[in-house]
Amino acid sequence: MEADGKQGQEGSPELSLRPLDLSDIDDFMVWATDDKVSRFCTWDTYTSKEAGIDYIKNIVIPHPWFKAICLDNKAIGAISVSANNGNDRCRGELGYALASKYWGKGIVTRAVKMVASTIFNEWPHLERLEALVDVENGGSQRVLEKVGFQREGVLRKFVILKGRCRDLVIYSLLSTDPQP
Repeated sequence: MEADGKQGQEGSPELSLRPLDLSDIDDFMVWATDDKVSRFCTWDTYTSKEAGIDYIKNIVIPHPWFKAICLDNKAIGAISVSANNGNDRCRGELGYALASKYWGKGIVTRAVKMVASTIFNEWPHLERLEALVDVENGGSQRVLEKVGFQREGVLRKFVILKGRCRDLVIYSLLSTDPQP
């Protein structure tokens, strides 16, 4: 894989990351309305286009680092890095979601590699990129491990998600770690 995300094969779709905007609402609704996609996410499955538009306008567009995961410029998911403030500003949290029809194809792994290879240059104050993953979300754990994130441990009864107190696995990638 090249740094720009291309697979390098003739006719293969090009993977890219770009800002998600209101023109992506129909593509956003494909994965945002899918219970399989939102199962391990902090957000609930979207039930209206208006709520999706509101989310893109008020959360996504002003977000400091939120991108659409695109195949041939079609938004099929999203990936973000959320910044911390004050004494925690050295850490950022990675999050991502992908339309279920694209699962198991290495797309999120490639997108996470793209973020990991650039975020420490884009945000020089960042020394640690973290990801919190539900203990039952094996697919997401494998993605992070393939990219080089270190599994640090299980945070027991760490968050209430979808009405249940959940255990989360914490992963990290440091600016000093070998970059993908």
